[in-house]
Amino acid sequence: MTSIADIRDEYDFLDPDDRYRLLIDLGRSLEPMPEALKTEATLVRGCSASVWVYPTRRDDGTLHFLADSNAAITKGIIALVLLTVQDGTPAAIAGADIEGELAPFDLKNQLSSNRTQGIPNMIALIRETAARYV
Repeated sequence: MTSIADIRDEYDFLDPDDRYRLLIDLGRSLEPMPEALKTEATLVRGCSASVWVYPTRRDDGTLHFLADSNAAITKGIIALVLLTVQDGTPAAIAGADIEGELAPFDLKNQLSSNRTQGIPNMIALIRETAARYV
């Protein structure tokens, strides 16, 4: 899996159109989420697109998230968020500076507010999940 730092380095050198393509490609690289998991219970509230996040706890105690969206750019944003926490321990995820990791991407200025309005809700859901296991 590519690291968030590698993606950030690549993103810095791209023009806006190529940044969109990079986000779309990141979204395509997400692990497939079974349709059966896309329910009201896994739906992230406050997103303009439909976004689903399903956490699983692995045998070693780490958390692994499945996620999907019906919008390609949003799916790429989800992939960025997950790169900051995927397969981490609950304590590490609860204490992660997800916003700080995403800040260099300047998503609020690169994308429309409709595309970014649900990011805080995704992050909150991930942190709440981690906190339940700490």
